[in-house]
Amino acid sequence: MLREIIARLKQGHRTMAYPKEPVSLPQRFRGYPEFPATVERSDARACAEACPHGAITCDNGMALDTGRCLFCPECAAGGLVSFTTDHRLAATKREHLIVRPGGEHHLARPLEPSLRSLLGRSLKFREVSAGGCNACEADTNVLSTIGWDLGRFGIQFVASPRHADGLWVTGPVTENMREALLMTWEAIPAPKIVVACGACAIGGGPFADSPETHNGVADILPVDLFIPGCPPHPATILDGLLRLIGRIEGT
Repeated sequence: MLREIIARLKQGHRTMAYPKEPVSLPQRFRGYPEFPATVERSDARACAEACPHGAITCDNGMALDTGRCLFCPECAAGGLVSFTTDHRLAATKREHLIVRPGGEHHLARPLEPSLRSLLGRSLKFREVSAGGCNACEADTNVLSTIGWDLGRFGIQFVASPRHADGLWVTGPVTENMREALLMTWEAIPAPKIVVACGACAIGGGPFADSPETHNGVADILPVDLFIPGCPPHPATILDGLLRLIGRIEGT
């Protein structure tokens, strides 16, 4: 027992300092996408055709939908898209996930003042895995470890929807999980919010347009925060949540 205590004292404080200090991510991390200043239409069309999940379009100028993007390297191979190490991908409006050359980088915005006064210091989520592969769930669980300590911000996941302030959705919402999702939503007392975590919950991910799924939760329930990624990095999840409750403002 004494050896364990000494070892723990030597370890010191292990929780990351974010948001007081920037998070350090490896160069291979694929974060916010970038484009060249000018893109030829023929090159954009070829890049769009290279995307296996329809995240890139070129009908009204080149655009990348981070809500559908799985951050695979297929488009980067053509040299038109590069991924920075900027983990700030979450947004409060679905259209803000569309990235265009030279366009504004939209960040998640805080809840309305009345909601923030209620939930800003104590926000509890009930998670529903609506057909997910458990990758988004795993990266969400990382936030409750000692390295991230999500609880220090007053944010926790609870077992009962009766004790929750919001619904945390992962997966493309399969037909088999649709009723369970709606029942959980109904059981959460108002006022309540919805977070769509991962490409599947936002737009169906690789299961988009399957007759067995509903292409995410946005067509079923009102979503307050979209967190892109497949799966989202814990830093992306944390950044979105802290912006939602007003703990991070600006850039």
